[in-house]
Amino acid sequence: MRPGVFLDRDDTLIRCRELPAPAAPARPGDLVDPALVELLPGVGEACAALKRAGFTLVVVSNQGVVARGGLGLAGVETIHDRVRSLVGARTIDAFYYCPYHPEAPPGRFSREHPWRKPAGGMVWAAARELGIDPASSWLVGDGERDAEAGVAGGIARERCLRVGPGADLPDLAAALGRILAPRQQPAL
Repeated sequence: MRPGVFLDRDDTLIRCRELPAPAAPARPGDLVDPALVELLPGVGEACAALKRAGFTLVVVSNQGVVARGGLGLAGVETIHDRVRSLVGARTIDAFYYCPYHPEAPPGRFSREHPWRKPAGGMVWAAARELGIDPASSWLVGDGERDAEAGVAGGIARERCLRVGPGADLPDLAAALGRILAPRQQPAL
């Protein structure tokens, strides 16, 4: 089993909160246009450094916009393709996302689901399918529910890092330093 870094997508890897509000039924903060995908500063370099350090990189993202009817599954995949192209085609190993939302209008995705953060279903699924050891892994996200999902997925709380405004770390580049610090300690 190998170590992984689980990454939230919106406002961890790409700018989302500051985007113009999309048309309903999407909500502010929902990214529905792949042309608006923009990496946050330092994300490409940080992801490349994590990959070089031997981590499996997995994006885990709630995408309730699908349940609300603001974007289809193919649209989410197109956005992920755009993220992949900006970060580097072979840098991110997998994208996992939850299209369900319990408060969405009745439909295929209108229910709670074990993959929906703060539940740990996406982390557990990726760990099992990709051979990742949660105990030696990290999670980086901008919200408390990201950290809760990491803990629910078997990652130690101190390895679940929050980035962005009001968080402990400003961005993924700062999280990179925290993740790599134990590997840079001299052996006793």
